[in-house]
Amino acid sequence: MLEVLAAWPGAVLLRETPTAYIFVNAGHILGIGLLLGAILPLDLRLAGLWPAVPIAVIGPFLTRVAAIGLGLTLACGLWLFSVRPGHYADNAAFQAKLVLLMLALINVGLQHRRPAFRAALAGGPLAASVRVSALVSALLWLSVLVAGRWIGFL
Repeated sequence: MLEVLAAWPGAVLLRETPTAYIFVNAGHILGIGLLLGAILPLDLRLAGLWPAVPIAVIGPFLTRVAAIGLGLTLACGLWLFSVRPGHYADNAAFQAKLVLLMLALINVGLQHRRPAFRAALAGGPLAASVRVSALVSALLWLSVLVAGRWIGFL
């Protein structure tokens, strides 16, 4: 399977065209910036910081920006993975990144299903479960970022 992925024309393009690799890598970084740039302020607000900032105003917007960032990050990240899939699959930092990413996405899914979260987005009170999930989210997404940076050092 990894060999098939490495033979994909998109992977070949990135291996043979450094400029294309730079643009896809930049897309990955842009996606990360959008994702974390939206998630961290929202998580911190949901955790209780900046009480004067209405969650009902920033919540839906930041959630959409984070979703766009996640989509761009995943698309570009998968494309970058295809360049050397065997190398990345064996990399402990990459494996840690995938586990942390899965945990972060599960946390997002659970948070978004909570009635207390929907109530907070509508301007209601911040339940303890929403605050805790937001803090866990911030920790997980920052851990995904660190694990991603760690890949190049192993």
